[in-house]
Amino acid sequence: MSDESARRLDLPIAGMTCAACAARIEKVLNRLPGVVASVNLASERAQVQLQSDETTPQQVVAAIGKAGFAVPAQSVELAIGGMTCAACAMRIEKVLSRIDGVEASVNLAAESARIRYIPGAVDAARLVQAVEKAGFTARVADDRSREEEKARKYAVYRAERVRFWIAAALTLPLVAQMLWMFGASGQHGEDPLPRWLQLLLATPVQFWIGWRFYDGAWKALRGGGWRGANMDVLVALGTTMAWGLSAAVTLLGLVHEHVYFEASAAVITLVLMGKLLEARAKAGTTAAIEALVRLQPKMARIERDGALFDVAADSLLPGDVFIVRPGESLPVDGVVIDGTSSVNEAMLTGESMPVGKAAGDAVFAATQNELGQLRCRATGVGEHTLLAGIIRLVAEAQGSKAPVQRLADEVSAIFVPSVCAVAVLTFAGWLLAGAGATAALINAVAVLVIACPCALGLATPTAIMVGTGQGARAGILVKNAEALERAEHIRVLAIDKTGTLTQGAPAVTDIVSLAASADEALRLAAALEQGSEHPLAKAVLARATGLALPAVTDFSALPGKGVVAGVEGRTLQLGAPGWAAGGTLADDAEVRRLQGEGKTVVVLAEDGMALGLIAIADPLRPGSAAAVSRLQALGIEVVMLTGDNRVTAAAVARAVGIARFEAEVLPGDKAAAVQALKQGKGLVAMVGDGINDAPALAAADIGFAMGAGSDAAIHAADLTLVKSDLAGVADAIALSRATLGKIRQNLFFAFIYNVLGIPLAALGMLNPVVAGAAMAMSSVSVVSNSLLLKRWRPARI
Repeated sequence: MSDESARRLDLPIAGMTCAACAARIEKVLNRLPGVVASVNLASERAQVQLQSDETTPQQVVAAIGKAGFAVPAQSVELAIGGMTCAACAMRIEKVLSRIDGVEASVNLAAESARIRYIPGAVDAARLVQAVEKAGFTARVADDRSREEEKARKYAVYRAERVRFWIAAALTLPLVAQMLWMFGASGQHGEDPLPRWLQLLLATPVQFWIGWRFYDGAWKALRGGGWRGANMDVLVALGTTMAWGLSAAVTLLGLVHEHVYFEASAAVITLVLMGKLLEARAKAGTTAAIEALVRLQPKMARIERDGALFDVAADSLLPGDVFIVRPGESLPVDGVVIDGTSSVNEAMLTGESMPVGKAAGDAVFAATQNELGQLRCRATGVGEHTLLAGIIRLVAEAQGSKAPVQRLADEVSAIFVPSVCAVAVLTFAGWLLAGAGATAALINAVAVLVIACPCALGLATPTAIMVGTGQGARAGILVKNAEALERAEHIRVLAIDKTGTLTQGAPAVTDIVSLAASADEALRLAAALEQGSEHPLAKAVLARATGLALPAVTDFSALPGKGVVAGVEGRTLQLGAPGWAAGGTLADDAEVRRLQGEGKTVVVLAEDGMALGLIAIADPLRPGSAAAVSRLQALGIEVVMLTGDNRVTAAAVARAVGIARFEAEVLPGDKAAAVQALKQGKGLVAMVGDGINDAPALAAADIGFAMGAGSDAAIHAADLTLVKSDLAGVADAIALSRATLGKIRQNLFFAFIYNVLGIPLAALGMLNPVVAGAAMAMSSVSVVSNSLLLKRWRPARI
């Protein structure tokens, strides 16, 4: 290794618990060829020196992984300046990916690079240096730098706009002259403008206004040779050829030859106009995330020592008590201590109806308090609020690449060199055909200026950016572009019953007295359920509020069956009818009646004798049946998974219109049930709460997490629905189909434009001015088509 900084690695280590762990890692690393390692348990870091090229940083990280520990990868986002087309993005991606331990994805539309790297092996400064060495500008993107970058881009946009109007003023006489010369008969006449004046008008456009193309072309060729050629190379080469020919004819006094100053000047002016329109359109693709950033208030009113103070919202700490008056937005996430009100959470969930809040309820940053005053305690601040998590997730999704983009990337990598080759062949072909050097050159120029790799590079990312932004506004958070693409192909959707189809808040509906009175059965059942977090246990405890509950001894829980414990010297069971009391009540008529009503029945038993039955029902969510119907209309088979018995499961399935269900599925078996569903045709998706259903969500091709009250829920699935509503799954699938439809349209436009335009130019059927205008408009049309996704709205049912 020649780079001294790459010889020394300072790696963070996750998973160490004692000195033995540190010694083990040290021993493993020092076995590697040319490695000298020292591991510090206190700092949880490894200092590694690579004394030869035999071992790479990736091999060091892999060795740590094999030892049972991990080097957590870090991510950074760079704001990139100077990209003009897809070839630029591809070159930056290749430059970054050549660095050991680095994975990079460059987004042309967002002008950013999202990079995962091994900390210690490389740092952000080295990544920035690599981009700058390739001929571009780069800086680490954070909230402050994003604002600075936005201001810088606006200043550049204003300067470019001034240059465009100057270019337009200088070019207009040349184009007007061209139109006049053709006249009504379509025949050339004498030049209305003296050629020396045409030279004076075209030269500033070529070398002052058009300097950006020369600069971009030089950086591209310097960084990657002809393989790194980009759109700037095509424009600079084509317009220079047209201007150079015209200048030679003018200066040499060759009055019998035509000049093409209007072609060189018009192409530069039109391309510049296209870039300005493209910049304005691209600004619209990031509107969603900018709107989210603007939502959070800058100031907060906190309570300290009985007095109220106005402080910066970003200075709040967990545990701080803050006051929110009617009409104000909440500064951070928290829990209500005192007060009642209704809060508009539309900016997070897409739901327009305000949500009632009282003591104990969770509230989220940027949501708007409506009627009453709320006194809250901060629980999530800064980067740990739900809003910050949404912004982070949307930014990551917008920076990711969809698999459908791979073809465009592959074409972009060879596009410009291929076009240059076609231009050379065009020139040679027309010369051989006897058309003359001037005609051959102009047709070659038309080939160069009509080719547009920009449209290819913008086709996918602009649609992804708008689609994920619209999703965020509707409460649909997409983890990455691949998940959005895969959602289009879902054919089977597995749904966990509790909390998804139902409200997830079961309540006791019936208590049937058998060998004990109803009150006694409730008291003993509640005693057994003390301390349990199971939803059914909570329902029993809620019904027993106010009763004195005895202590429990020798408690034991049997997953999927029930619990057994000692209460007041008696050994009691509480659980499923097929288990409690020896399973004697599994076919009891009363049990079947209650189950037939969609209720879950638990049996309280002692020494094999049933003391009582408790029926618990979890009410269906109001929109569940309509959501299932809508999913089925989209061609998706809905399958319900539940731990309930078949009778109860059948009743719930019948109520919501589900034909296929799997009953008595133990929590640990849900992943296996999802795997079984994957044996059929099409992709299988799973809907769960993102925490308890994590194995099943991981087993599915696509996982949907319902509700995003925590980071765990956000990271548990491919798509997260902020609002716990099954209709959001149908909305997410509809959004996926709409976004992929736009991507396919964009790719079709980009490919067909080049496939038709380049041959027409090579055949001499396109004037360079027309070719330049078409090239300028191709990118604008792709971005504008993506912006039509802003009309997408979630369906209301």
